[in-house]
Amino acid sequence: MEINQVSFSYDRRVDHLKSVNGEIELGKITTIIGPNGCGKSTLLGVMSQHYAPHSGQVILDGKSIYSYTPKELAKKLAVVHQHNDAPADMTVEMLTGFGRLAHKSMFASRRDEDAEAIDWALACTNLQTKRHTTINQLSGGERQRVWIAMALAQKTPILFLDEPTTFLDIYYQFELLELIKSLNVNYGLTIVMVLHDINQAIRYSDNVLVMKNGVIELKGKPDEVITEKTIHSIYGVQVVVKHDDAAGLYVVPVGI
Repeated sequence: MEINQVSFSYDRRVDHLKSVNGEIELGKITTIIGPNGCGKSTLLGVMSQHYAPHSGQVILDGKSIYSYTPKELAKKLAVVHQHNDAPADMTVEMLTGFGRLAHKSMFASRRDEDAEAIDWALACTNLQTKRHTTINQLSGGERQRVWIAMALAQKTPILFLDEPTTFLDIYYQFELLELIKSLNVNYGLTIVMVLHDINQAIRYSDNVLVMKNGVIELKGKPDEVITEKTIHSIYGVQVVVKHDDAAGLYVVPVGI
């Protein structure tokens, strides 16, 4: 996937994305980081056809994503949004099954294929024993895994996640990010996610896109991009970048 000179504005007065260029490497985890309001989620929205850019284009498999119908694109990439809602009495299995809508045909039944995809998605997210449980009976971490299961049921090669760890405590954040990593390692999914936590981005990313003021300022491998100088330049925070055998590379804020 290529991002070519993409600009976007919500109100036509302020450019929230400014001639953004970037590339998503297939089979890898790419994380978009940056300060609040820098355009991270907006960029993900443009890349998933949720927003139409005012100029530029996003290329997927050699053609603009806006040349795909929504159903065609839903077979290429799945999106887990930051805020999700479902009826409280809906079961895990029912919600996961909505991921199969892109594969439905009015002329043919694909029940076996749908059931197999749902079973696989629930197994990937460790929700087999919760399949008949209603959404209102789940913990926050389990709910987030259900939304990922629904996305996985689409059976797409690309998965987008917008701030997937928001509102989760440290246990469920770790559990969720380990799940995301396993989906990449075990099934070769190309994953693009927006994260706020720099240390999580370092640990779970192959590539990092660092945004500021609607522009991708830096891109590359975490150990190339995350330095004391660049973090101060992007966030205005003084940090110490450390490394040890157990934690790997990590950042410690020390001042403003």
